[in-house]
Amino acid sequence: MSSTPKYQSVHDQILKRLQDGHYSIGTRLPTEDLLSKTFDVSRVTVRKALEMLVRAGYLTARQGSGYVVSTLSPPSSTCMVSFTDQVLMDGRIPGSRLLGLENPARNLPDAVSEIFDEPLVLIERLRTVDNQPRMLTQTWIPARLVPGISGGDFPETGQGQSILRILRQRFGLEWTSACETLDSLAASPHVSERLNIPVQTPILSQACTAFDTEADPVFYDLVYRRGPISFDLSGGKPQQTVQ
Repeated sequence: MSSTPKYQSVHDQILKRLQDGHYSIGTRLPTEDLLSKTFDVSRVTVRKALEMLVRAGYLTARQGSGYVVSTLSPPSSTCMVSFTDQVLMDGRIPGSRLLGLENPARNLPDAVSEIFDEPLVLIERLRTVDNQPRMLTQTWIPARLVPGISGGDFPETGQGQSILRILRQRFGLEWTSACETLDSLAASPHVSERLNIPVQTPILSQACTAFDTEADPVFYDLVYRRGPISFDLSGGKPQQTVQ
């Protein structure tokens, strides 16, 4: 007889369905009654499993609507919030355009060269909301962690465009913590051209370093966001709001 609690088994099976794309972001899960019949357990057991997924950040409990898929990449910090998931949850259309894939990366910013002492890959992408430029992202990753990386790894539409999922699912990368720095600055000619804003426009920059269980850096992500931007602190973990 298995020593795994029934609620843990149900949790694991639902989580696998989420990770396999069985449920899309923003969709409602089957009712507790239907899930209890599916897994041949009580509704109390199902509810406990679902509450675990809510606490982990995968689901949102909505009164009268049941449980809704909120993300496939629960954040470990503000900078680990999936932009793709946020936009989909808002009922809008996220987009991504690969602007450059530099391997090996050259002319590293000081902040990047201070963290890594090995060949890196630079991924530059333009992220959009309803086809309008919203942010420019630059991601540096050790080349040894992303063997065979190519432009084909970066879809322009759908749930798969999230770089968090690309790194996890395509390359098997994992990280357990992150640190971030927020700053306001004036848009450079390079940034302003890509975000379609005047040079020197005030924007927000967000630098994030992700670490594995050994506290080794996995990637460095630099994001330039055009406004307006707000933060929702009501849920315990800070969440950036797409406007």
